[in-house]
Amino acid sequence: MRDGMTSEAEGGIDAIQGRARAVGAAIADGDLTAAVGFVTGMPAPDLADVIELLTPEARVRLIEAQGTTFDFEVLSELDPSVRDQLTEALPNELLARAVNALDSDDAAYVIEHLDADDRREILSQLPTVDRAALERNLDYPEETAGRLMQAEFVAVAPYWTVGYLIDTMREAAPDALPQTFTEFFVVDPSFKVLGAVDISRLLRTKRHVKIEEIMNRDRTVVLATADQTEVARQFRRYDLMSAPVVDANQRLVGVVTVDDVVEVIDEEAEHEMKALGGVGDERLSDSLRQIAPNRFSWLFVNLLTAILASAVIKVFDATIEHMVALAVLMPIVASMGGNAGTQTMTVAVRALATGELGAANVVRVVVRETAVGLFNGVMFATLMAVVVLLYYGSGKLGGVIAGAMIINMLAAALAGIFVPLALDRYGFDPAVSSTVFVTTVTDVVGFFAFLGLASLWLM
Repeated sequence: MRDGMTSEAEGGIDAIQGRARAVGAAIADGDLTAAVGFVTGMPAPDLADVIELLTPEARVRLIEAQGTTFDFEVLSELDPSVRDQLTEALPNELLARAVNALDSDDAAYVIEHLDADDRREILSQLPTVDRAALERNLDYPEETAGRLMQAEFVAVAPYWTVGYLIDTMREAAPDALPQTFTEFFVVDPSFKVLGAVDISRLLRTKRHVKIEEIMNRDRTVVLATADQTEVARQFRRYDLMSAPVVDANQRLVGVVTVDDVVEVIDEEAEHEMKALGGVGDERLSDSLRQIAPNRFSWLFVNLLTAILASAVIKVFDATIEHMVALAVLMPIVASMGGNAGTQTMTVAVRALATGELGAANVVRVVVRETAVGLFNGVMFATLMAVVVLLYYGSGKLGGVIAGAMIINMLAAALAGIFVPLALDRYGFDPAVSSTVFVTTVTDVVGFFAFLGLASLWLM
């Protein structure tokens, strides 16, 4: 280690941050040899983290300075926006070497957003078989199993024996097989999947036994055009480590492995979390030009809904003038409703994303959330009625806030479940759009219920 820095395994993110500062300082001083020395021997995921923390110019200089020692696996570990910036800046010759060294799925990530001319130039430098496999990946839409799959797999005939398969594997050229795999796919002459055999099962079987006798005939397959989120659900449901990918004619074209599915699950969870906050898919590496317009649009929608809530308050301005306590208490009603609605909405959005909420159980979920809203409404209404009675000495005012809180908590529960359901029904992403509508409902209903009841009972 250099300059007393601890290893990444020992220091975690602090060590990564320290390494990035040292590399950045060395590059700024023009000492590329020192910069390369700081990152020599780092695992690909750690080096990717270091590169993401550097400036765009420093990233390119570091990679070019590493030359032939650069681990191309790093490119597949990078944040997509950083990877896209690097592929635009790095020479096509280097990218061609990277694509040739990576598995087809990772290679597709590297060049998928390049200009058509640059992509053709890179592909032209690949061996024919590798180029065909990569082009097939790129022909499928983004976020599908076809784009996610590896074109490298091992297919065997059902009439082969265990011994013949083992001998064939031993005699095959090193580059004729995937670097790592966990099972063999059994196919017929038209390359339709008949089943699969785990390596562990193969090694426990005598040499004379035929593959068809030990293969798993109920192997889960996925269509190349299937959405990657649906693929992830199948992996989670059936505890899969890998799954064969077939085209429209049911012919085997690739394999999806669990490491790629884990990334999909992480991406989906991150997307939902950011969408609920109204920040879309922005990343720390994004520029001001990329971030500001998206945030502005959602803040503008929020402004419009806030104006709507203010209009409700304006209707009751005379009521508020007669009793200043109303202005003090009404934010409590709206705030409690907003928080309750967000709780229900979060559960509903997540259940929709995982397929747990649908026509079969929607009534039960709505009844449950309504009951929860009513229970919490009554409990907090009672609490606030007592507080208002003790502080303001007015039982009527306590009754007003209690009634308004019950109404708004019920509205929050219903909005939190029905808004995501409605958005999903009409093809909109509930994670992106639900928050602004749910908070609008709770603000408008909360203010209207509180000030309306005050006008009726107190004025």
